[in-house]
Amino acid sequence: MSASSSKGKGKELATASPLPGPSSGSANPAASLSALWAYLLPALNHIVKSPTNTPDKAPAIDIGFYAGIHTACYNYFTSQSETKSSAQARTAEPSGTDLYEQLDKYYIDAAREVILGAPQDDSTLIHYIVPCFNRFSAGAMSVNRLLNYINRHYVRRAQDEDKGWLRLNDVLESVAKTITADDSREKISERLKEKRTDELKQWGYKPDGSGATMASAEACAEAASPPDRIISVSSLAHRRFRTEVFEPLLAVPVVKGTKAKNKKIPKATKTTGIPLPKGRLARAVKELLESKGGDEEERVRLVRDLAAALRLVGVRPDHPLRKRLDRFLQNV
Repeated sequence: MSASSSKGKGKELATASPLPGPSSGSANPAASLSALWAYLLPALNHIVKSPTNTPDKAPAIDIGFYAGIHTACYNYFTSQSETKSSAQARTAEPSGTDLYEQLDKYYIDAAREVILGAPQDDSTLIHYIVPCFNRFSAGAMSVNRLLNYINRHYVRRAQDEDKGWLRLNDVLESVAKTITADDSREKISERLKEKRTDELKQWGYKPDGSGATMASAEACAEAASPPDRIISVSSLAHRRFRTEVFEPLLAVPVVKGTKAKNKKIPKATKTTGIPLPKGRLARAVKELLESKGGDEEERVRLVRDLAAALRLVGVRPDHPLRKRLDRFLQNV
């Protein structure tokens, strides 16, 4: 393909019309989960997966389709609540659980498509992963706005019921050490808030406003949580990008030829000179940082975007690869 035709195609992608909604019919998209999902899926695929010339901005859908999805989600949640008796409401899962789990499965599949398309050559891995993540994340943020009713109706309720990213049991042990029998409920609640703030500080939050905002830090903390925690729709997508893409790429390969009873990786020492094996992403970063020549501005951009991606998907700040990327950026 010639350069001119490539530019023309890129321009065409960037100015493509918003995705129209399905033709109106008698089917009610809020009648069942399968009906609602069939209604949502074209919009999700368009927003998350469609090719675009602007990977930091997800493709749009028609305003009528957008409004229709809001209405369908509202009607689906409402109908679920109304069909449950008071006894069922106390024992059954909250309305929207099935839709939330279906969305989680969707993000698993979407993230796996990314890892399946990854190049085998470490030298091109970061050039592939960074734009893929930027595109995936832009889609996730757009879907978060589109399906915000899930956040307001389902996620917020789950968090109020101690099912969110940080649960009482997670902090009870450390908080209990500072609680006395004379402490009031308000004082205990204040200690719990302090613990939550301490957790957010690990993700860059600073109460004086000099660091990341609380919302930004909490999004990272949500993505870092285990898969059983109920989190916002955007963090749900980022968490799956971590579990399905980054974690496999960060995994250290098992050393071949070792017996089952002795699978420990040998430590590198000055005397043995045995190098520690590295995961694919660590090898790719090493090659990128140590490469000579090339476009320095592009290299810095890739490192900065990769560092931001690892943070956003919930890779811990003390991870060796995150620390190496941060050190590089501090010296730029």
